[in-house]
Amino acid sequence: MEILKEQYEKEVVPALMKKFGYKSIMEVPKLDKIVLNIGLGDTKEDPKSLEGAVKDIMTITGQKPVITKSKKSIAAFKLREGVNVGVKVTLRKGKMYDFAYKLFNVALPRVRDFRGVSTNSFDGRGNYSMGVKEQLIFPEIEYDKVDKIRGMDIIFVTTAKTDEEAKELLTLLGMPFKK
Repeated sequence: MEILKEQYEKEVVPALMKKFGYKSIMEVPKLDKIVLNIGLGDTKEDPKSLEGAVKDIMTITGQKPVITKSKKSIAAFKLREGVNVGVKVTLRKGKMYDFAYKLFNVALPRVRDFRGVSTNSFDGRGNYSMGVKEQLIFPEIEYDKVDKIRGMDIIFVTTAKTDEEAKELLTLLGMPFKK
């Protein structure tokens, strides 16, 4: 399912070279990685939630996630240093393009009242982050086997220097931005 990679090479690169006046193909921004993160605030009360999050993210991406731990203790949140607080997975190369294609063309259109993703979530250095309120929008997740609805953060890391270049790259790859 290398559809997005082929589209990048055939359509996106020439379009970006023309629009921004790049002289070399190496200057053209590309998608570097996609990071998915699920933060778990309830691991202290419900230790099984960590297993559920690992299973969900593994089903969605086809890759084993890393369990993230707290870096320092925060008394107000009843949090100790070294406690499991979430899971994350970094997708690169083929899996990254497969996930992006699935997200743009299958998962996001399944969101209720979806009118496009916000254009305000760029970080100033060409990276884009978005949140998803529930993991049920992905077709691999079976509704009956879900123990709890969890949201997740999805970060698109690009080699673009500016937000404008990154927005154009993601638009040409198929990201449905708000009009």
